[in-house]
Amino acid sequence: MGVETIARRYATALADVVLKTGDAVTVKAELTMWGQMTANGDLERAFSNPSIGHSKKERVLEDLLAKARPSKTTANFLRVLVHNDRLMVLGAIMERFDSVLEERSGVVTAEIASARELADAQRNELKANLEKLTGKQVKLAFSVDPELIGGVVTRIGSTVYDGSVKTQLKNLREELVNG
Repeated sequence: MGVETIARRYATALADVVLKTGDAVTVKAELTMWGQMTANGDLERAFSNPSIGHSKKERVLEDLLAKARPSKTTANFLRVLVHNDRLMVLGAIMERFDSVLEERSGVVTAEIASARELADAQRNELKANLEKLTGKQVKLAFSVDPELIGGVVTRIGSTVYDGSVKTQLKNLREELVNG
């Protein structure tokens, strides 16, 4: 099973729990702190090392939980991750967790690549058009890709809207070659 699939499953399950309990902000902050703490080389090696027994990993986790004192939801989630040898996927789970929470609150992220930096008026117009298109609130992430020549390429989830000059020229060339 791929990391993305694992992350999606755990993130979705965690989102179900925190949305019921109202702990989303607390759990998100605690897991971010936990991710930073386990980025310590020794801890990371210990939790990812298959030669270290499962019971020892669980004892280390319990010691860390006793010191950090996270919420019950966070502690239980970390216990599940250690029990299933998934603690090292926490970073991917957190990324997916953010997107699941946004999705459930009616927010989608649109990644927009343009040939040059867009003016504020263009950004606002893009946002309004994408919100009308999706029916959801849109969070924009912009990047510049000079190879596009002109226009923009927008990605929302797995859907891509390509209005770049580069793609239009490519399509025109294919039409001319294929008649």
